[in-house]
This record gives sequence, C-alpha cells and structure tokens, in this order.
Amino acid sequence: MSRRERRMQPHQRVLLRDVGIFLVKLWIDGLKDVCLTVVCLGAAGIDFVRGPREGGLLFYRAMRWSERFDLWLNLYGAAEKAGENEEGLFGASRSGAPTFLGKLEELTGGEREKPIAEPATETQETGFQSPS
Repeated sequence: MSRRERRMQPHQRVLLRDVGIFLVKLWIDGLKDVCLTVVCLGAAGIDFVRGPREGGLLFYRAMRWSERFDLWLNLYGAAEKAGENEEGLFGASRSGAPTFLGKLEELTGGEREKPIAEPATETQETGFQSPS
C-alpha cells in the first residue's frame, strides 16, 4: 500500500472528530447526572426540613439549572443534519451559538464553509469604469 493510499480521507477525519465530540458530550452528560443526583437529593432534604423560601424550593431550582445545562449541551441536537453535511456536526451547527458545539466550533476556528465570493467587476478591481 503506497503512502498516498494510507492518508485519511476528509470524511474519515470528520467522522473521527465527531465521534470524539460525541464521546466528550456523553461523558459531560454522565458527570452532570452523577452530580445532579447528589445536589437534588441534598436540595430535597433541605427543602423537606426548612420548607419553601424566597426564590422557591431548592430542588426545583436545581432541576431548572439542569434543564438549562441540557439545552446548552444539546447532546443530540446537531445529529439530524450532520449526516447530510460534509462537515458533520460542525456543518450542522452555528459557530458561536449558545451551545457546547457552537462554542467548541468558535474556539476551533469558526465557520468551516467559506463564503462564496462574488466576481469582481472592472470598477471594483481598478476603481475606474472603462468607456463604453
């Protein structure tokens, strides 16, 4: 097998990157679940003894935080469109979006697709318009 044939194809690099991103997101989600179990049990215990306070019960505040975190992590959000795009998960997300993937894409270089440049007219190239 020649050296040229051993190089990874672009779709293989994208797939490996996306598998890595998904595994990191799964790990983060699992860690959140373990931490949330302890926090929610503690909050429910405090609420049971002390009762409601200003701002509501701690248990429900912890649940609202968890929901916001899940929306940010967006574990499966880009999966529907990722298979249709050659950039995979990054092609299905927006750089800088308020999600884990959006922030990750922003940190690693922003949008992958280059904007299509309009052909320059003679006036734009030289600053002068030729006589007709």
